[in-house]
Amino acid sequence: MDQLEQAEAGQASPGYHDDKDAVLKRLRRIEGQVRGLQRLVEQDQYCIDVLTQVAATTKALQAVAMQLLEDHLGHCVQDAVAAGADETGDKVAEATRAIARLLRT
Repeated sequence: MDQLEQAEAGQASPGYHDDKDAVLKRLRRIEGQVRGLQRLVEQDQYCIDVLTQVAATTKALQAVAMQLLEDHLGHCVQDAVAAGADETGDKVAEATRAIARLLRT
């Protein structure tokens, strides 16, 4: 469903819509990192080397999460503020729960 169809159906485009290509590029790079981790384990590489790569992959995922959160706040929450107080509270609570999930990881 494209952006016009979403708007007609009452669905807003996601906050990352403008950054979608960059987000996908980062996720593909992370996918490659995970495949590299699998190869390290298959090749019986040293534990610390594998852990170092796990840490790098984790940081890359955290960076994607921060970009998505920034986009959500800058788009979805900002739109909710413009739409009115009830929706704003819902979007802020939603963002708060997302932040809490990110901090637990």
